Amino acid sequence: MFYGIMKLSIGSLVRVTFRPWVEGLENIPREGPAIIASNHLSFSDSLFLPAVVDRKITFIAKSEYFTGTGLKGKAIAAFFRGVGQLPVDRSGKRGAGEAAIRGGIQVIERGELFGIYPEGTRSPDGRLYRGKPGGLARVALATGAPVIPVAMIDTEKIQPPGKLLPKLMRPGIRIGPPLDFTRYQGMDNDRYILRSVTDEVMYEIMKLSGQEYVDVYALEAKRELEEARKAEKAAEKAAEKAAEKAGRTGEKGDRPATGGQGTPGGKGDQPTDRP
Repeated sequence: MFYGIMKLSIGSLVRVTFRPWVEGLENIPREGPAIIASNHLSFSDSLFLPAVVDRKITFIAKSEYFTGTGLKGKAIAAFFRGVGQLPVDRSGKRGAGEAAIRGGIQVIERGELFGIYPEGTRSPDGRLYRGKPGGLARVALATGAPVIPVAMIDTEKIQPPGKLLPKLMRPGIRIGPPLDFTRYQGMDNDRYILRSVTDEVMYEIMKLSGQEYVDVYALEAKRELEEARKAEKAAEKAAEKAAEKAGRTGEKGDRPATGGQGTPGGKGDQPTDRP
């Protein structure tokens, strides 16, 4: 019931305010299970896609969304719990990841739509990154459910990372035909098959989104960008200190000497009574 209220209130507000355009909505089945695999550009992706799909989509969401404090944190936690999202711990703990996969399988077994972002996190620069083979492929091969590739368009421009207030512009959503991986069903422990399935889905998302593809994980790219930002800041501080030091040295060098030989007030200028 709470999901219906959230869908009616927030979904309607999102559609009226941002007017998202959609292509391929007919590829979402009216009934039966399916896996919705989308690129991830913005926090708002989890608002726009459910707003245009009539059926409930249960997404995996990072556990931090469920443990926030303060007014904003509690509101976000209440929203994600209310719409039935599944928390996943991204700290690398295997047990937490396994729990998320089991949760996804349960969603599929109930005949519902299970949503996942194969990149594992938001793109740091708008490009499409390598998909993680754990969640998406394992749920698909364990259940035989079709995978529907989805591309979010321009959502990173509406709400860039760190920005609270979104810009009023139209995002786009392209939904591709379902992908059938039943030929691999039951092979969810074969890492080569998992990689192949994930790469095929990411290729379809790339075609839908038009994004540049980067064959590294998004988390690795985020770490590299953060290290580069830290190095740049350190270099700027070092340059500022060097400029300040040079300025102080220049000031000392420009001061006139006093009391020396041949200078005003020095011995060379003193009058003498000698002929």
